[in-house]
Amino acid sequence: MPAGAVIKLSAPATREYWELPVVFEDEHLLAVDKPARLLSSPDRYDPQRPNLMRLLHDGIAQSAPWAKERNLSYLANAHRLDFETSGVFLLAKSKPVLTLLANEFGSNLPLKTYVALTRGMPEQPEFTVDAPIGPQTRQLGLMRIDRQGGKKSVTNCRVAEQFRGFTLLRCQPRTGRTHQIRVHLRSVGLHIVGDLDYAGAPLYLSQIKRSYTPKPNEPERPLMNRVALHAEQLEIRHPVTGISLNVTAEWPKDLRVTVKYLRQFSGL
Repeated sequence: MPAGAVIKLSAPATREYWELPVVFEDEHLLAVDKPARLLSSPDRYDPQRPNLMRLLHDGIAQSAPWAKERNLSYLANAHRLDFETSGVFLLAKSKPVLTLLANEFGSNLPLKTYVALTRGMPEQPEFTVDAPIGPQTRQLGLMRIDRQGGKKSVTNCRVAEQFRGFTLLRCQPRTGRTHQIRVHLRSVGLHIVGDLDYAGAPLYLSQIKRSYTPKPNEPERPLMNRVALHAEQLEIRHPVTGISLNVTAEWPKDLRVTVKYLRQFSGL
């Protein structure tokens, strides 16, 4: 993989454009850093919304430069990331490899590490949330703790850094339920910054900087205009070689800047 390789994608219908850093590649696998606010796969309720897999498939069909230089004719994913979540996204370059990769993910062997910025501070520096998750009955697409009919769900969490009123966590889901980290953290009183679906309010600079002066006639924008959740690392056994593979995606700019301001203005 050439250093700094980037896959460029665009959706002419919506005039949107994305650059995806390649974080790992060999003859069998391709891993990219998925940007926030891009669906992984087609939306079941609105299939016309831009999504990463369709954009990749379109690029292959149109012999886009990134696909042509790799001689790609196939890409498929064995896992997903939420719309607003950024980070490591792993793809198979052939159907046999996809089958092997899907078996790896299905066995819960991959170790996924997410960075989450939350409001609130946990009682312990390390803790585990073991609570079954099921769909909400009143809000389509959202999840909840369901101790009667939910599926077993376990998330290990560790404090990476603390600020006044906020905590930066590294979370490792041991199961793969929809919105698992978001639901589990909410259940213990830790709301992910910007996660409006699960009562996570946005973070504004004015909330932590005492000397903040707003710009005249211009509404203040949140430091992160999305859920503060990033898939930082994926550890998996290579489906073909069997070698342990550790893939990492650097923090995106919005998360880096937000943590910088918290360190500056809300440090303990």
